[in-house]
Amino acid sequence: MAADNPAGPLRILVVGLNYAPEPVGIGPYTTGLAEGLVARGHRVEAVAGRPYYPQWSPLPGYPARWSRRVESGVGITRVPHYIPRNPGGLKRLIHLASFTLAALYPAMKQARRMKPDHVLVVAPSLLAMPVGALAARISGARLWVHVQDFELEAAQATGLLSGGGAVARLGRAVERFLFGLADFASTISPAMRTRLVAKRFAPGDTFEMRNWANHADTIGAAGGKASGSSSYARAWGLEGRKVLLYSGNIANKQGLDVVIDAARLLSGRDDLAFVICGEGPNRQKLEAQAAGLGNIQFHDLQPSAKVGDLLALAHAHLLPQKAGAADLVLPSKLTNILASGRPVIATAEAGTGLAEECEGCGFVTAPEDARALADAIERLADDGALADRLGARARLRARERWALDGILDATEAELIARRPARGAA
Repeated sequence: MAADNPAGPLRILVVGLNYAPEPVGIGPYTTGLAEGLVARGHRVEAVAGRPYYPQWSPLPGYPARWSRRVESGVGITRVPHYIPRNPGGLKRLIHLASFTLAALYPAMKQARRMKPDHVLVVAPSLLAMPVGALAARISGARLWVHVQDFELEAAQATGLLSGGGAVARLGRAVERFLFGLADFASTISPAMRTRLVAKRFAPGDTFEMRNWANHADTIGAAGGKASGSSSYARAWGLEGRKVLLYSGNIANKQGLDVVIDAARLLSGRDDLAFVICGEGPNRQKLEAQAAGLGNIQFHDLQPSAKVGDLLALAHAHLLPQKAGAADLVLPSKLTNILASGRPVIATAEAGTGLAEECEGCGFVTAPEDARALADAIERLADDGALADRLGARARLRARERWALDGILDATEAELIARRPARGAA
């Protein structure tokens, strides 16, 4: 669409902590957005952190210094920042603040050099909003915040921060101030967009930009296989068993304790196996909780090139979340889960955004209710025709709501309509 825009290609400066080659979480989506806009003829520069997620340790080949290179047409400036091995509340705050400070100089430099139309700050980390605001001011750009999750409320919902007291009040005041810096905002689901309006944005200053299904073609092809026919079933000794799969980050907000409890309730069924595949700060604790259970396996995060085969391992996918978190984040893994053509069992309160996204594609059970989760698992395990019908609906849902080209087309149109009225440089 860039060629049809009389003002010329867009110029966008991205300030976002997470970026490729991080394989899961926010990084793949910030990367996909930047590369997708470049492919449409626009110019994108990104200021990003060192890759560290989800293992919370630096990826080799990315030293702790400022550096810049061009990848897939995107100019990427990497900045050094603190990476805690065990990210608790205070350590996580220092981690985010260190990225903000390290990003300040390169963001100002790029803002002066490229004169962006839009400066995008990706939240997390919302703490980087002052950097984005300064970059926007010196370049005459509009400040855009894209909310992948509501950090403050997610921290409260998962126990990282108390919901009351002076610290929580200060956090809410800081959040209001930071959101107040933005000219417009986007987020990844209708429920989260409603929450943006409740925060401080006028409805017309918001739009939805969903996370898309990464590797959709590969995932869809692999999802056509019979359940359990994945090469992983042979490699991990799971042939002939119906696998309940969780793949992704292993942290507090996922509430994976309920999966361990459900596995314990179903330990008498030899036809069922649970697989938790991923990395994160809570993995060791979960492995200790699962000690002695013969129906559960833990594996590291698998290569992105094999994501389709991994997802095809599942008879059903598990998507647990703690109570209160379902409208604060929409798990990015849901897009690939649906594209795989397997049913999903999510834990969320009725009426939440997550529950609505999964409706008709599987089951939704109450958060932290292991008995309800176990009952849903047994129902899908014992009714293959039902599992197949729900999986087919899931694949259709992915095509309808999470197609990359459509999402990028809509986002590009929003950005062109919202660019500052100053013409091309």
